[in-house]
Amino acid sequence: MTPSEQIDKQIQEAGGWKTDLMTKLRKLIHEADPEIEEQWKWDVGVYVHGGMICALASFKDHVKLNFFNGAKLEDPEKLFNAGLESKKSRAIDFKEGEQVNEQAVKSLIQASI
Repeated sequence: MTPSEQIDKQIQEAGGWKTDLMTKLRKLIHEADPEIEEQWKWDVGVYVHGGMICALASFKDHVKLNFFNGAKLEDPEKLFNAGLESKKSRAIDFKEGEQVNEQAVKSLIQASI
């Protein structure tokens, strides 16, 4: 199975609002950088362009978009709400019903590249 097929499966298995949100976030990742590549590591989708940019995963009550070098990024919209104590990474945990600031997410992805 290719990494993209594994990510498709992961997203479908998340179910309900998580499937919808993960589909939206995946689309935003590719819109932010059409040359980004999908890989499968640690049982999650990882997005790469000249290095690992971010990972997308589903958890019991949230969807996590983890930026591997997030601590180096400016976050003017204050999207990062998880992993704030980490020396390298930062994450955005999305809960059911929360709105996605699409432009701000794309800006973080682009800055990470």
